[in-house]
Amino acid sequence: MNASSANPLLSDRDVSFQLYEVLDASGLCALPAFSEHSRETFELLLDNVRRFAREVLFPTYRLMDTEPPAFREGRIHAHPLMRRLYPGMAELGLLTATRPPEVGGQRLPLTVASAASVYLMAANLSAYGYLGLTLGAAHLLEVFGTPWLREEFMARLYRGEWTGTMALTEPQAGSSLADVKTRATPSTDGTYKISGSKIFISGADQDFTENVVHLTLARIEGAPPGTRGISLFAVPTRRPQGGRLVDNDVRVAGAIHKIGWRGLPSCVLNYGEAGDCRGWLVGPEHRGLACMFQMMNEARIMVGLNGVSTASVAYHEALAYARSRPQGRPAGAKDAVQPQAPIIEHADVRRMMLRQKAIVEGGLSLLLAASWQADLAAHAPEEAARRRAGLLLDLLTPVAKTFPAEKGYEANALALQVHGGYGYSSEYLPEAWLRDQKLNSIHEGTTGIQGLDLLGRKAMAAGGEALRIFSEEVAATAARARKAGVEEGWCAAMERTLEAVGALTLTLGSLGMAGEVEQMLRHSADYMELFSIVAVAWRWLEQAAAAREGLARGSEGRDFYEGKLCAAQYWFAVEVPRVPHLVELCRSCEDSYTRMHSEWF
Repeated sequence: MNASSANPLLSDRDVSFQLYEVLDASGLCALPAFSEHSRETFELLLDNVRRFAREVLFPTYRLMDTEPPAFREGRIHAHPLMRRLYPGMAELGLLTATRPPEVGGQRLPLTVASAASVYLMAANLSAYGYLGLTLGAAHLLEVFGTPWLREEFMARLYRGEWTGTMALTEPQAGSSLADVKTRATPSTDGTYKISGSKIFISGADQDFTENVVHLTLARIEGAPPGTRGISLFAVPTRRPQGGRLVDNDVRVAGAIHKIGWRGLPSCVLNYGEAGDCRGWLVGPEHRGLACMFQMMNEARIMVGLNGVSTASVAYHEALAYARSRPQGRPAGAKDAVQPQAPIIEHADVRRMMLRQKAIVEGGLSLLLAASWQADLAAHAPEEAARRRAGLLLDLLTPVAKTFPAEKGYEANALALQVHGGYGYSSEYLPEAWLRDQKLNSIHEGTTGIQGLDLLGRKAMAAGGEALRIFSEEVAATAARARKAGVEEGWCAAMERTLEAVGALTLTLGSLGMAGEVEQMLRHSADYMELFSIVAVAWRWLEQAAAAREGLARGSEGRDFYEGKLCAAQYWFAVEVPRVPHLVELCRSCEDSYTRMHSEWF
């Protein structure tokens, strides 16, 4: 069965609410960087992207899922649809939407560009994946590349003529980048000869543009061990030489057969099999990982947006199904002659739908809040404001990547469940989105790595300053909520829970300072879970405040605002009470799985 053309992918009303009532996207135009924009220019981008996503991209999703790229004679052959989809996406302007005019950009806020991108991700995340990776690669070259690299590589990436990748992972190292072994040998012409292998490289080869540029981590000969010896290189599949492109000795050694994101190939790459692979240094020697983290952090936000989008499209599919599928009768109804009721009339189906709504719209709010902080970190006029926003963004990034992936998977499973027996059939789409979603908890740093990063680095950064800034933001939200007339119990629970998280973080930080690092990080996964609950509670409290304000204005759409308040009520009644138990697990350093021996399993 083809994708439902009626699926909106996201709620336009919710996106507008998040941008202009929860946040104040129009207020960003007061910043000098965005002074030439207005709500009208924001809406122009959103309208164009929505139309393309719904009318062009979404109908191709099932085709690209069932007919993944083929690996033949050493090349990846993408689905033929990509020959028109990629230029179409590039023409929307998202590759350069947030970039300055000097590189052909519009310098739009990331907050708005993120909201627009979610529509494309929800429509066909594999097709969008090429665009997102290319944007990240081009931005790296913009910031760290030489003038020649910016002219020869970056400009073509931004124009949509080439695509880009991030080539980090190696077969023997996995996520442990300290163990990267790909070698770079200096040449007399200023390039480096690259040799080695990479694995799980998304979009590493395709046949709808003339070239692919791989932003590759490698070690220059004689470099120090560990992450301090890693450098970053731009390695094209075909290199410019004598006014034309020639083979650069980059070989696809195989394709990974994935359960999801099937339209975007994941490849094994071999560099320099013939000894003639050339790369160009990007940024300083031995500082490659620091440069690459720019792209990695952007990619983590992108994965979070993918998680939200994949849960959102499934939620809307399940909602339409639940409203139209008659089955059974209300509890207590005895007359079998009466017509069957739509399944959304059954309490348990409404439970599943409300949980999906709480996850999807809470996750979107969190990602837009992170994007908002990214805009301030880059463009606030005062250095102190930029620093403050940067610290908060760093704190939110692992959460904004992890929550939509982990809870999004749960939401996708519920969307499948709502469809009953049809849900697990391949003729209906929820099973495909469930497969897609699973990859998001692995892409760009697994959930375990994100938990270690959150607790071991971000929450402790600058002596806990990031957490203090987060507390200030929550306090401002609570003040807004009280003024708007939001239930006092929710505000008090938010403050009480945040206080518990602060005290726990101080306790765990003290363990780390005392050298008990293993105990400190033992329950980092539980710390990520509790912090995610709190962060999304913050966003639901903000949404509740905006909903109360909307009701007080007498704005149209009372049902919309009441739905927001009901979802906020759900989060504070069901999720927030879980935090004390998770806090105690972390504080007690409970050791059941750390003392478990391999032989005991």
